[in-house]
Amino acid sequence: MTEMNPPMADAEQWNEFMQSMNDQFARSLEQNVEAQASFVESWVEAVEESTDPERFEEGAEGYANAYATWMDASQRAYERSMDMVSGEDVQPEEFRDIWLNAANEAFKDVTDTTAFAAATGKTVEEALDYRQEIDEMADETLHNLGFATKNDVQEVGERLIELERRQHAVENKLDTVIEHLEGEDEE
Repeated sequence: MTEMNPPMADAEQWNEFMQSMNDQFARSLEQNVEAQASFVESWVEAVEESTDPERFEEGAEGYANAYATWMDASQRAYERSMDMVSGEDVQPEEFRDIWLNAANEAFKDVTDTTAFAAATGKTVEEALDYRQEIDEMADETLHNLGFATKNDVQEVGERLIELERRQHAVENKLDTVIEHLEGEDEE
């Protein structure tokens, strides 16, 4: 019988494996920090534009809490990596869970501030204004091309409903007149 070597039995394979794990961890950490920095830059711009100093201070505090959450997750991920290096069985799902939980908590830290609410409100308001402008341009273009717009169809529908209401009122009055006339004929 031939003797089988367990995977990564020799030092070179182990070193390659650990180097690969370290590289993946470093890339993951770098990507997370870059994503966080990008988010923070856009968030700070929005907050600066739409908040007063008190809200900005609260928003900065929310960001600081989110940053602390990310750094704590980095530390936990690093510690689990070291546990893996020392031979402990560490499941890849643990790393995923660390980062997902950190992302959820950091998001909550930032979004629970009035600064975020103000910035979000301003963004939504701007988006609605932009949508209204686009709708108006679309209506104008459709009119110029001879097509009916949503508003045109709604107006026609409202007019039909009003005509139907009036028709029923006239029919009711006619029925009353007919009943009255038939009552006179019987006398």
